This record gives sequence, structure tokens and C-alpha cells, in this order.
Amino acid sequence: MTELTPPESAWLFPTFAVLFGLVWGSFLNVVIYRLPLGRSLVSPRSRCPSCAKPVAAYDNVPLLSYVLLGGRCRRCKASIAVRYPIIEATVGAASLSSFLLHGVSLDYLAELAFVAAMVALIFIDFDHQILPNSITLPGAALGLALAGPRAEITLLEAVLGALLGAGLLLLVSEVYFRLRKVEGLGFGDVKMMGTVGAFVGWKGVLLTLFLGSLSGTLVGLLVMAASKGDLRTKLPFGTFLGMGAIATVYLGDPLMGWYTSLY
Repeated sequence: MTELTPPESAWLFPTFAVLFGLVWGSFLNVVIYRLPLGRSLVSPRSRCPSCAKPVAAYDNVPLLSYVLLGGRCRRCKASIAVRYPIIEATVGAASLSSFLLHGVSLDYLAELAFVAAMVALIFIDFDHQILPNSITLPGAALGLALAGPRAEITLLEAVLGALLGAGLLLLVSEVYFRLRKVEGLGFGDVKMMGTVGAFVGWKGVLLTLFLGSLSGTLVGLLVMAASKGDLRTKLPFGTFLGMGAIATVYLGDPLMGWYTSLY
């Protein structure tokens, strides 16, 4: 059997990266649905929310099954939420992007784990307005533990990022409470930003906060205009922080390079 030449095998690792991401995206759908409800992540098998029938393995292939089934349950024909393939595709694209940036490396795995955690937090906060400790605290610990071996960030940068991320959100929360006498940010947001800082460093924290606040403000204004709400309209800030963190991972260097070029 002849060996594959590099041009012939060049597609193998990127394809594996996409498939790896799709599988993890499928698992994240389980995490997002079950974790806030306190249910096991491994059993029982996935079921249709409408007819409660178990989903067969051949109907649970990431992306492909959704397309072949036309976005409907095979048995009861109820619609399958489009967010499921969107999450799978998002993590698959993230896996490919991180692989193209870092190759097969610890940085690739760490970056993908971080993005996966952010995706889970984005949707859990959107659905339930909570940011589970079972994601944020291990996430922060993992970020700090991997900072030394990783090439992209030093341990000092990770520690400073975690302290700055959590500290800034804690300060904002305290100031808001003293001024308005109501809770503006929960401790879930504080712990989430500690996780963000542990993976992206202090500069990434500042960019994440900027992008998260900007997107949250824009969406908030749209919601207020559409529903005639007011400044007390509550939005899940963790959702916007998560999106800002993912944008920071993949667009942070170009954005900061563009910004510094202005001066």
C-alpha cells in the first residue's frame, strides 16, 4: 500500500476537526437542555420533546439527520428546533478555525474547550438566566492549569485576566446595587468573566467586555423599540459576554491591531 502524499492527505485533519466539532456540538445540545434541569448528561437516550419517543442513533447524526428528516421528528413529525443544527455547525466551524490556527496542539484543544463552554453558557443563560457553577468554575480552573503549557498565553496573563475579569464585573455589580438598590449583575457573570480571563488574558477581557456590552446595548435598544420596554427590561448579559468572548478568540488580534493602528 502506497503512502499518501501531503496534497492527497491535506484534507484529512481539517475534515476530522470539523467532525470532532460536530460531535461535541451535538453533545452540547444535551448539556444545554439537561444541565439546568439537573438531569443526567449520559442517560437516558435523547427523546423527542413532543412525542417522548427515543431518538434512534441514525436520526442523531449531527447536521445530516436534521437535513434528511427535513427538520422534523421521524415519528410524530413535530418540528425540531433549528438551534440544534446551528449549535452543531457553530462548534464544527470553531473546531476547524482553531485547527487552522494552531494545528494539532494543546492550544487547539484548549481553545475549542473554551468556545464550547461559551456556547453552552450563551444558550443556558438565554433560556434560564443562569450561568452554572459546574461550567464556570471548572472552566476557570482549566484555563489557569493550561496557561503554562499553552503557547498562546502565559500563566501570569491568565491569572491577571481571571482577576481582572471577575474583579471588574464584581465592581460593576456592587456599584449598580448601591446606586439602584437592585441587583444588576449576578455572581454567575462574575465567575464567567473569571473563566474568560483565564483563557484570553487581561487584554481579551477588555475586548470581551466591550464587544459584549456593545452587542447587549444594541439588542436591548431593539427590544425596547419593538416591545415598548424601558431601561428595566432584563436581558441575559452572559449571552452577550459569551458571544463577545468567542469573537475575541477569533477576531481579537485583527481588531486590536486595527485599533492600535489608528494611533
